[in-house]
Amino acid sequence: MYRSHVLVCGGTGCTSSGSAKIIETLHEEIKKNGLESEVNVVKTGCFGLCALGPIMIIYPEGCFYSMVKVEDIPEIVSEHLLKGRIVERLLYTETVTADGIKALNDTNFYKKQMRVALRNCGVINPENIDEYIGVDGYQALGKVLTEMTPEQVIQTILDSGLRGRGGAGFPTGKKWQLARTIVQDGGQKYVCCNADEGDPGAFMDRSVLEGDPHALIEAMAIAGYAIGATQGYVYVRAEYPIAVKRLQIAIDQAREYGLLGKNIFDSGFDFDLGIRLGAGAFVCGEETALMTSIEGKRGEPRCRPPFPAEKGLYQRPTVLNNVETYANIPQIILKGADWFASMGTEKSKGTKVFALGGKINNTGLVEVPMGTTLREIVYEIGGGIPNGKKFKAAQTGGPSGGCIPAEHLDIKIDYDNLLAIGSMMGSGGLIVMDEDNCMVDIAKFFLEFTVDESCGKCTPCRVGTKRLLEMLDKITEGKATLEDLDKLEELCYYIKQNSLCGLGQTAPNPVLATLKFFRDEYVAHVVDKKCPAGVCKSLLSYTIDPDKCKGCTLCSRVCPNGAISGAVKTPHAIDQTKCVKCGACMEKCKFGAISKK
Repeated sequence: MYRSHVLVCGGTGCTSSGSAKIIETLHEEIKKNGLESEVNVVKTGCFGLCALGPIMIIYPEGCFYSMVKVEDIPEIVSEHLLKGRIVERLLYTETVTADGIKALNDTNFYKKQMRVALRNCGVINPENIDEYIGVDGYQALGKVLTEMTPEQVIQTILDSGLRGRGGAGFPTGKKWQLARTIVQDGGQKYVCCNADEGDPGAFMDRSVLEGDPHALIEAMAIAGYAIGATQGYVYVRAEYPIAVKRLQIAIDQAREYGLLGKNIFDSGFDFDLGIRLGAGAFVCGEETALMTSIEGKRGEPRCRPPFPAEKGLYQRPTVLNNVETYANIPQIILKGADWFASMGTEKSKGTKVFALGGKINNTGLVEVPMGTTLREIVYEIGGGIPNGKKFKAAQTGGPSGGCIPAEHLDIKIDYDNLLAIGSMMGSGGLIVMDEDNCMVDIAKFFLEFTVDESCGKCTPCRVGTKRLLEMLDKITEGKATLEDLDKLEELCYYIKQNSLCGLGQTAPNPVLATLKFFRDEYVAHVVDKKCPAGVCKSLLSYTIDPDKCKGCTLCSRVCPNGAISGAVKTPHAIDQTKCVKCGACMEKCKFGAISKK
């Protein structure tokens, strides 16, 4: 029996910040102070508040130490763990109040969250199956196999209103129902998981795999029972080494405990899982391309119909959901469909995990009920925009989504509301932009990604997206006309209507959304030959204010192209014909005399 438990984040973010070394040093210091039998160190998954990593929480006090360094560990061990004195200088500032230490769940970042998919992340050791079992793990699987028929399981998921969390939001129960009933020849069926999370800025599925891999295993076994499948595959990005390692450990442990394999819970039900590594192709996030890749072929999408529920992996009925979708299943089975349906909105039930990134103070992972407003996420949970800058837009759905401008800050985020304004939920990446972002440049960034990731199978996507990118290049270089804007929009709709798969069909969304809400920025690039945000290099010009310039010559000395001239202690000037717009002069000026327009 331990008197103190030290939970250290072992997610990718904190690991990259040195949490592994912190855990190692903790063990050394605990041993040095003779506390091995009194203090337990637990390496957990992601806590969510990635901006403050490495993170450490010590129970029973519930002290939240943020931005912990290796050199802080001796003090934490000797003062807090040995003498019982909390090291206040390392506490997350919001938890320190006049009345004592505030609980982490009462901080702004956490108090509006409702954790279902992330319930065990940052709570248990993901590499220890006993800890998962200790928080009701595998009870849902046991209930399903001993008390419920496959039809009852499917009906429960239907009644819950759970929709796919990977993009389009198709009803999960309906997908399972189709896979069970559409082909009844007694042959093999499959359960697949899409863990190929390729959206820029998205890390939701990664965090669940790293922090709670058994939840995925349990859910996939439940899905296998529901549709009559005995084999499942998790298709996960090879770029997620920690996730792959922990998932494999979890699968091995589940097999050892008889929770995977033959005759699970003596029910006669057989189910096993395998891992398939992705090769870094974004298109393999599309369901048919993913299955083609599992089969060992080039990851290219197929024509639909037939849909995977009829002919999926190896041309057999297949259910495919993403990690977050599966992570909800055990809780729905244990707590009931009504419990899950009580959260969210009329047509979008439950919660949604978002990866907050970009121009936001509290970068990290949040899970909120559907229907939470964008303003609440950005300003209350996310802590607002750094340096007092103004909110400009938020990109949801990554390269397949669109931007939400400031005028829609109070929109209730769910599937239908986002579609209505030209965006989409996507897998849950939410990138915040401020007044310093150029929306034409943002559209160009996402389109560059799509062009690079297009599989090339269909002409509208392969050629159309390249032509779109060429037009955007032309705009950002100040060489476009108003007629080009009309052509840009026309081509967007053509690509949407004629592409083979979802990647191509949604590729123009960032362009269309920025054209809709920020057309004035496009016009400024085309007509005025100016970038209002001062981002597009070709349209910039650096100037020196003679009233502020002290003639220190520092700017002329750092200029790589000799574009700045002027005598000592006299105002300098920039030769625009020589300026390469690198910004080195502005960066070095100590008097604020140089500006870009």
